[in-house]
Amino acid sequence: MSANPEVILSAFADEAANRKTAVEQMASLAALGLKYYSPRFVDVTGSGEVKHVVELSDEELSQLKDIHAEYGMSVASIGSRIGKIKLLDQEDGSHNKFVPFDEYMETEVANTIRAALALDAKLIRGFSFYQPKGEAPDGYVDQAVELVAKITDEFAKHGIVYGLEVEANLIGQNGKMLAELATKINRENLVVIYDGGNLSSQNMSPVQCFEEYELMRPHIGWIHIKDYEIDPAMEWLGYVDEERLKNFVPADVGDSGHEAILRDFRDHIPALDERMKKLGGPGVFLELEPHLKGGGQFGGFSGPDGMGVAVRALCSLLDYTNIDYRLRNMADIKELRGF
Repeated sequence: MSANPEVILSAFADEAANRKTAVEQMASLAALGLKYYSPRFVDVTGSGEVKHVVELSDEELSQLKDIHAEYGMSVASIGSRIGKIKLLDQEDGSHNKFVPFDEYMETEVANTIRAALALDAKLIRGFSFYQPKGEAPDGYVDQAVELVAKITDEFAKHGIVYGLEVEANLIGQNGKMLAELATKINRENLVVIYDGGNLSSQNMSPVQCFEEYELMRPHIGWIHIKDYEIDPAMEWLGYVDEERLKNFVPADVGDSGHEAILRDFRDHIPALDERMKKLGGPGVFLELEPHLKGGGQFGGFSGPDGMGVAVRALCSLLDYTNIDYRLRNMADIKELRGF
């Protein structure tokens, strides 16, 4: 038996589907050997109408769950958009919207919980909030802590873990700030999500990305696998134009330093696996969100071919850093056939 620690591979399946149909998403990931995914944008019926998973009707969620069973897929986390709204109701030149918090809890947050319960998801991916554009986020940390804590407590009532993802432009745009949020919120069911591509796209070097990872490490619940090649001609002005990012690459060739991060993370997987299982999850996820054909504020795209490239690149890194993972094998085929 291998002494290597083991992770579970997952992906945002909408990135692998040209038309975002549920069948195309499930078929693409199943063919790549994955058994978990995070739903985000999906056309459940094949009608051409794409919805965010939290906008699906109860009937559509039930249909989606049936498709999961058909393809042997399970949900890793709900790929929510929670937090990607303005913290304050003031004009700042951005297109970000403001929603009164009580209304937000009764709509977006409640619908995200509804989707998680319908799809047997124990984890929800989300974010902090947007400070006014052009202002430093540091002065808004305590306000963000108050609101994120309320969301986290609501999730706890349903046995759900909230994962805060590090991302540019938010109150939580780097590892230091996200660790500060997690420390101040101090809830058992709150973890953070490391995403190297969301840091290197802020012109951070591999060394800087590793330093941000180290700051987040005590609070990490799972990791997103995304990478980016820094454009040396780009002057960092402190704000990422997410719609113009074009240099996303597989995790074995970018500037996020995934080899060093995974080599260190390897030693922490056993303890994290125990923690996440106690919280109701199946283990430690490495989740692909590669954006190889483009990415923006609320999602990205890789195509079935791009997702295949990203999966193989990650598996190569995991083999090199002695971290085990499982792809579908004949035992899975037999299980789906019922013998």
